[in-house]
Amino acid sequence: MHRHLFRAARPSLSNTYKFAREVQRVWKNNDSERTHSSHSLWSSQDYNQFGLCSLSESRSLQKQIIDALHCGERERASEMLLKLSQEGGCLGADSFTFILEYCARTPDPMFVMETWQVMKQKAIDVNKRSCRYITQAFIRGGYFKEALKWLTFLGENDHVNVLPVHNMYLKACGNAKRLADADCCLKLMESRHLGKSEITYWELLKLAVLQKNLSAVHEIWRDCIRYYSPSIIILRKFIWSFTRLHDLQSAHHVLQRMVALVNQGISSIKTSTTGRYQSSRLDIPIPLMDDIPIERLQLKGSGHSLSSSTGGCLEETKGGFQQQNMNTPYMENPLRQNISQNLNLGLIAGFPFDSSKVKDNIFPRTVGRRLTNGEDMSSSNSHKFPTVVGTTVIDDDCTIDTFKRCTQLPWEISKAKVAPSTPVMRILRWSFNDLMQLCAQLDCFEMAEQLFLQMQALGLEPSLHTYDGFVKAAIHRNGAAYGMRLIEALEMKNIKPYDETLAVLSIAHSKDLELELAESLLGTISHGLPKYMHAFHIFLAACNIVDEPERAIHMLAKMKHLNVKPDIKTYELLYSLFGNVNVPYEKGNILSQSHVEKRIKAIEKDMMKNGIQHSYTSMRNLIRALGAEGMIEEMLRYLNFAENMLWHIDSDQITDIYNIVLHALVKAKQCRAAIDVFKNMRLCNLPTNVAIYNIMIECCSILQCYRSASVLVSMMLRDGYYPQTLTYTALVKVLLENEDFDGALSLLNQMTSANIQPDIQLFNTILRQAYSKGQIDVIEFINNRIQKLKMQPDPSTCWLTFSTYVERGFHSTAMEALQVLSMQMISTDDASLVEKSSAFEELIYNEDSDAEAKILELFKDSQEFLATALLNLRLCAFTGFSISWCSEDNPWLRRISSSYSSRTRVKSSV
Repeated sequence: MHRHLFRAARPSLSNTYKFAREVQRVWKNNDSERTHSSHSLWSSQDYNQFGLCSLSESRSLQKQIIDALHCGERERASEMLLKLSQEGGCLGADSFTFILEYCARTPDPMFVMETWQVMKQKAIDVNKRSCRYITQAFIRGGYFKEALKWLTFLGENDHVNVLPVHNMYLKACGNAKRLADADCCLKLMESRHLGKSEITYWELLKLAVLQKNLSAVHEIWRDCIRYYSPSIIILRKFIWSFTRLHDLQSAHHVLQRMVALVNQGISSIKTSTTGRYQSSRLDIPIPLMDDIPIERLQLKGSGHSLSSSTGGCLEETKGGFQQQNMNTPYMENPLRQNISQNLNLGLIAGFPFDSSKVKDNIFPRTVGRRLTNGEDMSSSNSHKFPTVVGTTVIDDDCTIDTFKRCTQLPWEISKAKVAPSTPVMRILRWSFNDLMQLCAQLDCFEMAEQLFLQMQALGLEPSLHTYDGFVKAAIHRNGAAYGMRLIEALEMKNIKPYDETLAVLSIAHSKDLELELAESLLGTISHGLPKYMHAFHIFLAACNIVDEPERAIHMLAKMKHLNVKPDIKTYELLYSLFGNVNVPYEKGNILSQSHVEKRIKAIEKDMMKNGIQHSYTSMRNLIRALGAEGMIEEMLRYLNFAENMLWHIDSDQITDIYNIVLHALVKAKQCRAAIDVFKNMRLCNLPTNVAIYNIMIECCSILQCYRSASVLVSMMLRDGYYPQTLTYTALVKVLLENEDFDGALSLLNQMTSANIQPDIQLFNTILRQAYSKGQIDVIEFINNRIQKLKMQPDPSTCWLTFSTYVERGFHSTAMEALQVLSMQMISTDDASLVEKSSAFEELIYNEDSDAEAKILELFKDSQEFLATALLNLRLCAFTGFSISWCSEDNPWLRRISSSYSSRTRVKSSV
């Protein structure tokens, strides 16, 4: 233990003032940057009064040492440090204060270590400021191990309060994300029985949030309320921690505790010299008692732990949670038992809580009963989840409709008088805002509405941050229309929402494909921050869905005006938007291909200007656009470019690009090129999939080569892929191109025996070829299979069957078949058809001029099957054919059923 120098007497105010002026004059004349503290003058002036040392010489030497360090002359600085240590008179900690302060600011941990060694040799005890400067120099320079050794040395000095220095070290570990060093510091604090202050708890909370360790935050809360009556400052810190870890229940409870504290008038806040809010009461550290077992909170995923006294932790019982006796034997820390993140609020408040109410968003909504005398919000007898509004408790069984009309917005309700803006109320509003933002993230509008009403009752004036969180929560729950109503109400109050609020609302409108509203909202954004890029991207994607590239051009101009730098996601959308000139299902021509080439070159030039390389998605969209326009040569050139540039991407993504290329080649009937690309895939050992095999089998249908298709099926089976519906469809196409109807029907039977359900497109493929060849027996056979499978036909099925009979001159049979297929397009259930027949007949037999217009309105509601069927039946009715809603009464259906019930085609069964 180092000897302790005598305590100096306090100097007079006049002498201190003169000395401070002299120090300022000397330091101002030097060009080097200096920092000095007026607090360092007391002890130094005190030594000078007693004549124990020459303060002016000590100060002059410190100044010269700092100048040498600033100029990089470390050897000269070391020599002068040695000279300072050999000065006559009495040296104290203040004889090195300016040097240590400079080294802490620089930082210069090596010279601090050298200075500390000199102080140890001279048996000079450090004071509070020296401890702080030495610790800061070590941790700012990255010497955490040396700083920890320094903290160990400080523990031997009984006259120095080392808890603040340990708090400083914990803060630095959190900022540098050095969890192992933080754990060592906590072990040291635990072994020294230093206890904890509110600042310690705050540093522990930041470490827990850094690891996203919710269980640790719960444990810190229990430890804090066991010994402390938490101030409003530390309650604010806990709310911040719970909201960052998405624990809405716990954050809400702590907020209500803060509200109760404010209502009782026992919270007081002062402002420090640095402008920070502090509790006005003394922050006395909690001492650790020897008879209480010490446990450490296990740090998540690091193998280290947060020191914490857990004596008196809450123990789970059948009846809820109760306080454990302080003298009970050591228990395993709850955090070591992997407590669920959805920890019951009983662990926090000490009372049972029904979490199902929170899960189902059942929150207190209206003013209820008054608090009775002596009733405590955290009483263990409280089995509800009350909310404090002023001095009123809100009960669960009340509803908000008892005092708010459904058509009113929350800020249109009569509210209490606005409370004066004091530090306490500002901190309270910050906590409300944290919960409001969390409600927006977790899609909990009911809680957000409750918090807003509680702020109104407390007289807290909502800030823009409050409105931002509330509007976001409203949009997620009630949709973009309600969010737009809220924005309009704010504008009527002359309140301009945050740009982020407008961006979220614009995203909602873009997802609803309401592009005009989305564009107007994005147009009001005044700052082009990177976080708004997502809103612009969603808008561009919506323009691509509705095929409105003109709107996208306007938005790109807006982005350029805001100096929003595009990223790779922007260019991926641009290739998808502007890579195609023609609408879908329209073939490209020379003019459209020329436009596409100019657009792609412009986009690539802009990419190079911004230094952005192609990604897998951008290259995929570009190749797809070229293939859709029929620009085969350019597509193959970019495929070669993708093979050389995107070698680092996943092999499945490369296969996806080949899939796009092969599909475009087969669609353009470039079979030779498709075969070459497929062979190249096999040579490069790139993985194939079912889609690629299906495309190549369809290529065989163009070549009319069933043998090659069979080889592909064999390769598919060897690669572990089984034929699917699309595979059989492609094989059927190959057979039909060779006019092998018997083989196609045999393949259909084989498909059924393999328990693979055919789709209507497969049947339509056979019907289309049978129609072109006039094969009525094939038409009837396929329709019979459709009836037996209870499959719903589509308009193509109706047209192909009807046209085959008409071209052969069987007009009555054609109308009978059209009736059956049209009714089955509506429903395959006869009972359902009969039930709705009266409503359908009203449209079918109606002779008004607007009758067909009413039927056509169904197309706008995406009911094209129903609209087509009603138009077909209306045609049958006006040509004189009676309509029977029972399909069994139709002669055509009875004939094909009896014709194919006992036999099938001879060759198709082979």
